[in-house]
Formats: sequence, C-alpha cells, structure tokens
Amino acid sequence: MATDQDLLEDAKEQFEECVQAESENRTEALDDLRFARLAEQWPEAIKKQREREGRPCLTINRLPSFIRQVVNDARQNKPSIKTKPVDDLADAETAEVLNDLIRNIEHISSADAAYDTAVDFAVSCGLGYLRVDIDYAHDDTFDMDLLIGRVANPFSIYGDPHSEAVDSSDWMRAFVVDRMTRNAFRKKWKGADEVDWDALGYTKLGEPWAGDSTIQVAEWWLREEITKTLLRLSDGSIVDEARFLKLKDYYDAVGVTVTGDRPSKSWKVKQRIMTGAEILEENDWPGIYIPIIPVYGDEVNVDGKRVFRSLIRDAKDPQRMLNYWRTTGTELVALAPRVPFIGPKGAFNTDAQKWATANTTSHPFIEYDGSIPPQRQPLDTGGAAGAMQEAMAATDDLKSIMGLYDASLGAKSNETSGRAIIARQREGDNSTFHFIDNMSRAIRHLGRIVVDLIPHVYSQPRILRVIGEDGNSRNVAVNQPQTVGQQSPQQAAVQQAMNRHANQAIAKVYDLTVGRYDVVVQSGPSFTTKRDEAVTQMTELMRVYPPAAPLIGDMLAKNLDWPGAEEISQRFRAMLPPQIQGQNPQVQALQQQMQAMDQHAKQAVATLQQQLQEAQQKLAVNDSKATYEFQKLEIERYKAETDRIEALVSAAGAGDQLAAQAVMQMRAEMPYVAQQPVAMPPGPMPPPQQATPVPNQPPPGGFFTPGDGQITNQ
Repeated sequence: MATDQDLLEDAKEQFEECVQAESENRTEALDDLRFARLAEQWPEAIKKQREREGRPCLTINRLPSFIRQVVNDARQNKPSIKTKPVDDLADAETAEVLNDLIRNIEHISSADAAYDTAVDFAVSCGLGYLRVDIDYAHDDTFDMDLLIGRVANPFSIYGDPHSEAVDSSDWMRAFVVDRMTRNAFRKKWKGADEVDWDALGYTKLGEPWAGDSTIQVAEWWLREEITKTLLRLSDGSIVDEARFLKLKDYYDAVGVTVTGDRPSKSWKVKQRIMTGAEILEENDWPGIYIPIIPVYGDEVNVDGKRVFRSLIRDAKDPQRMLNYWRTTGTELVALAPRVPFIGPKGAFNTDAQKWATANTTSHPFIEYDGSIPPQRQPLDTGGAAGAMQEAMAATDDLKSIMGLYDASLGAKSNETSGRAIIARQREGDNSTFHFIDNMSRAIRHLGRIVVDLIPHVYSQPRILRVIGEDGNSRNVAVNQPQTVGQQSPQQAAVQQAMNRHANQAIAKVYDLTVGRYDVVVQSGPSFTTKRDEAVTQMTELMRVYPPAAPLIGDMLAKNLDWPGAEEISQRFRAMLPPQIQGQNPQVQALQQQMQAMDQHAKQAVATLQQQLQEAQQKLAVNDSKATYEFQKLEIERYKAETDRIEALVSAAGAGDQLAAQAVMQMRAEMPYVAQQPVAMPPGPMPPPQQATPVPNQPPPGGFFTPGDGQITNQ
C-alpha cells in the first residue's frame, strides 16, 4: 500500500502536468481579465514613458459593456434542471419531487450567485467554475444537505489535462489550490506542518518561515475505475450487491432471491487535502463524478490541445487602437499652439497688453494702429480629425469582432423600425449564444452530479422542504410512506416490494434512493419574469382591444403580485360568459330546466308519500276494527257451539261412549278463540259485553271423562 510520501510525490507529478497543460490558457485568461475588467490596456513601458514626458495616456474602456450584455442575458435566462424517470423503479411524481428539491438546494446555496460568477468569468477570461459540496443541514442535526458552491477565484482550480468532454464529465483528477490564514490552519489541523503546497513544498520542511501570514493548501481529487457486482433478482429488478446486502432483510421478507450476477464497471472518487509536507485529510466521495464543473468560454481545439477564449480575446487590439487614437486626438487638440494674429508692424502697439492675452482672455474690444487690421490664422485640425476618424473605425471594429452592434447594446443606430431593431438584436444574441449554451451544458452536468448524490445524502427518512416552479414551498416526506395507515416504514417498504410488479394499489412512497433519472436543462426566463411579461402583454392587449378585458380579467388578476389577487381572479372568473367557462348555453338551459323539473318531482313525491302515510294510518284503523268484529263473532260462535255440545252431552248420557267421542271430535275441530287476545281498534268502541261463563271449558288437548263430566288432561 502506498505511503503518504508516495502519494504526495504522485500528487506533485500530476499537479505539475496540470500546470504545464494549462499555463498558456491561464496566462491568456489572466491577461484578458486584467485588460477588460481592470482596464490595464497600455503596455507598462509606454505608459511610464508617456507619464515621464507629461503626455496623456487615456483609457476609453468599452469592453465591460459588451461583457455585461452577454452576462446579463444569461442572468435573465437561467437554465433550470429537470429530471425525467428512466427505469421502472422511477416515476414521474418522484421526478417532480427531485426537481423541487433541486430548486430548494439552489435556494439555500444561493446558486444564482455561483451561476452568475461562473458565466462572468467564462465571458471575461474564457473559463469559470462551479462546485458541489456536502454539509450539515443545521448546527443541531445529523441531516446532510447538498450545496452548490461559488468559485470566486477560477485560477485556483487545475482540471484534468486529458479531458475531452464538453462538460468535464470525464475528469479523472483535479486540484483546488487556495490560501488560508495560518491561524485558521493551526485551528483546523493542530500539529500539522505549515508548509505551502507547491512543487518543492515538501523539500522546504524545517526551513525558516518567509514571514507570510497565509499558507497554501491543496485539494487533490482523484477518480478511479472500480469493478462492482450487479445482481439480478427474482422479481426482475437489478441492484448493486452492496445495496442488496443492506436491504437483505426486506428482500428475504418478500421472498426475493438472487437469480444471477455479473461484474460491472463503476467509479470511485476520493478527496485528499494536502500541504507540501503531508496529507491532512482523506475522504471518500459518495458520488461517481468529481464535483467541480468548468464553464467554458469559446473552445478551440488546436492540434489536440484545448484552447479556451473569452469574448474579448480578439477585441483587445481594436480597444488599444481606440485608446491610442482618442489619446492622440486629445493631445493634438490640447497641445496645439495658439492661433496667432498677423498684422503690419506697429499695429499691436496700441493696447499691447490686450493683444498679448487675446488667445486666453475675452476682451470686449482691442485697438490697433494702421489701416490694416490684424488677421487670425486658420487652425490646423487635420491631425485631430484624422485621429477621431481612426477612433470611430476602431469602435466599429470592436462591434464587428464581437458581433454586438448598437441595437444589442441599447444604443441608437441606423435601424428605424422595431422589426429591424429586433432582427439586429437577434443577430447579436446568435453571435454570443455559444457562451450561454456552454453554461447550459455545465449546469446539466451539475444536475447530473446532484442527482447522483441525492440517494446518498438524502438516504434516511426525513421531511424535506421543496420549492415549486412558482416559488411556493411545501414539505414532503421522502424515503417513507406518506399514507400507510398503521404500517411502519419497514412494513410499507416490504409491501411496496411485494406489490411493485403485481400492479396493486399501495401507499405512495417518495423513495429517492431507488430508480434512475435522466437530467435535462431548460433555458428561458424565470417564472417571475414570465408572469411579469404576461401582465404587461395582457394589459397592452386590453388597451388596444377593450372588449377583451372582461374575458381575460381573471388571468390578469391571477398574475398580479399583490395581496388579494387570487380572490379578485375568482370573482372575475365567476363573471365570465358560459362559453368561456366551457359551458354550452343550450345545455346549461336544459340543465336548469331539468333541475326545476327535478325539484317539482321531489315535491310531488313528498306529497304522495304524505298521502300514502295517511291512507296507511286509516287502513290500519279499519283493519283493527275488522279484526275486533271478527274475534267478537268467533267468541259468539264458540259460545253457541259450547251450548250445543253441552246439550248433546246431556242428551247422550254418561254411558254412551260413541256420543262422548263424537263430542270430543267436534271440540278438537273447533278453534279455541277464547284464549286469543282481542286487538282493540282505535277510536270510540262499543260498550263491553259480559261474556257468559262456560262451565267445564276444556283447554286444547283435553277431553271429558265419561261418567263425572270433569275435564282430564292426559
């Protein structure tokens, strides 16, 4: 295994290779930056010479206006990162959550400043950078967040000299070299040797300090190819062996087994923080890309070597010409001799003091002697006019080289119609679009890095704040079910695995750790800019066509950014004609008629139900009366039968067995109504009648014992 000293020597060799490969680009980039932004446009020797001679040395720097035109155009049309599902484990709703999460990452990172800085450097000097970091979400939590970092010094980064990808996705190494105070260094790495990182840093150990209050520290990013094992599972899914082992309990619970495996190529990224003497830290990066993203300017490949050019690289000579000719014109006019007066001898003797100051002081009159007045000689402006003409030519050269003309810069030009002005502006946008397009490519790779890191950073169940496209935020639960009833997250995960391929309804889970998502970039105005533009255009439409106001008033109010706009929009929407609301007037009239008929039918049904209830009550009363009369008749019939049977028994005598049996048979066939309750009908009833007692009344099943007339139950 390599020792720290071996690693340091390897890092030194790689760093030297990066420095040599980028030396030309970095020299030109630094010169472009100083030339355009610091206005260091005169050669130092010429500038000192002119200062010694007391001659003017003017700088009319017109380059920042061209740079700002391109940079501010990029600011107004920021690319936005969008994710799209790729495999069957990914879904559109989770992709939308990822989009909103990335917007929240950009918000908490102030990513707009990082984007603006990177594109500004790309336009100004040909190369800018972005980077992605991981840090704790808060001081009192273990949750981690992704951050998009701003690189304020692009000259602190050295990329892979063998890279060929337009977005640096093939970087295998990179260095970030920067300085920090010695106090901060001692506090962070106690006891570490304070040796600057440079090509000979580790050989300077033990030498006396140079008195510098800062120390140079380097980050060494190294990306290596590794081999991992892919597993094919019985449910058809393909997972990494490490992930399968991590979730083995879940797969065992649902009966998912391994049906095949194969080796697969992957990448491992490592970060080492070093001084010239030792390795201070060594960290494993969870992603597969080096999290540093270059934003290239104008790229040219010359004999296998990549050259990155700024917007103003070829405009420096016209800018120098502009400075020279404007300085020359100023010098010719300012230092030209005063125009003398010519007259005969003695003409200036009268009032000689006024004639001596005639070119510097305004006098109301000056007297002269003689008959011929003094004459002023004409000023020779030929040199100054020529210098001004050359300066105008240099200005035109600036515009034509960069492809940005007066219309693009907002200045008045020879175009007279709005269509011509827009066409000229479009030409300027097309000539500089490659800078904005390179920015879009860089942000697409940044989105690829962020999506690759999200499953590792946001791997635990937690509640995340996400931001929608309209700027409104909401909280979502990730890596856990949103509605699972009484299920635990583990049970829900098992249930999801069981139902994934059975097309069964399960609780929705925003699992950010599964599925593959592709990254695309959409360029255009922000949501707020689009809304402001919509308000402006709708207002203009209502101004030129007032009848449109009632039809689009709800949409105009909805896009206004002040309290109560949504309520006003709803009120306007309620006033829209049925055709605008998507309703057919004939259908609406028929619906109203049907509603009226339905209401009338309901009232009729209610009336009929009431009448039916009354009829049922009357019928119940009548039925009770009929039942009472029937039972009364039965009792009377029973009495008559009883009397008849008693008469027959008396006539037959005690010894006549046949007669007794006949009487018992008759009694068995007669219903025993005397024991039955009589339902009393409601309302007034007839007076009760006293029933005549029936002697020896037998119950059902009883019979008379021959000879004594008593009832016996056997």
